[in-house]
Amino acid sequence: MKLESMDISATASASSIVFSALRKAIIEGQLEEGEPLRQDEIARLFNTSRIPVREAISRLEEQGLVRTQRYKGAVVAGLSPTETAEIFDLRALVEPEIIRDAVPRMTPELLTKARKKCAAFASAKDPMHYGDLNRDFHETLYSASELKFFLEIAGNAIDRVERQIRAQLVMSDGMERAGTEHASILNACETGNAELAAKLTRDHIQGAKKSLLLHLT
Repeated sequence: MKLESMDISATASASSIVFSALRKAIIEGQLEEGEPLRQDEIARLFNTSRIPVREAISRLEEQGLVRTQRYKGAVVAGLSPTETAEIFDLRALVEPEIIRDAVPRMTPELLTKARKKCAAFASAKDPMHYGDLNRDFHETLYSASELKFFLEIAGNAIDRVERQIRAQLVMSDGMERAGTEHASILNACETGNAELAAKLTRDHIQGAKKSLLLHLT
């Protein structure tokens, strides 16, 4: 199992640490679709009992990152093309509302930070960082929003398709196109045009979905 061992035997929040480590490994593709999550092995890696491991896996299952299969137990969940499309469609509904709410609240400091995130994404060379840089840019803009539940839904949806987003950016002209679209979204935010920012965000997500599905089907 591709997990870095860690001694958390004396840590009060052992379950949260295991949860965070497993979640990161799944999102980043270190734990692949269908890979079993053996509680004994994970407990040994973290030098803890099976109880916090069981709790962590249960939380991951609630988020859709893990599913239980007969005879196999808990395994890393995968997504069919139909499920992937549904999640992108959900994002295309939720994230435009977030950025529409966020634009009037954006400070010059936040926009400067977003500009740096945009530039970092555009200049990225390592495919392993594409997904993180893409997420950093969007979440920087979204952070001005006060739509707490929308933000939670968007975050969970992005978690589910993080691996697919990275793949989409690597394929064809994904990075170049995304960089151009990011710049347009940011410009709309800087000019205070919330409606345009929302439209561009929706188009950006739907475009990524279309590009990804062409390679999945």
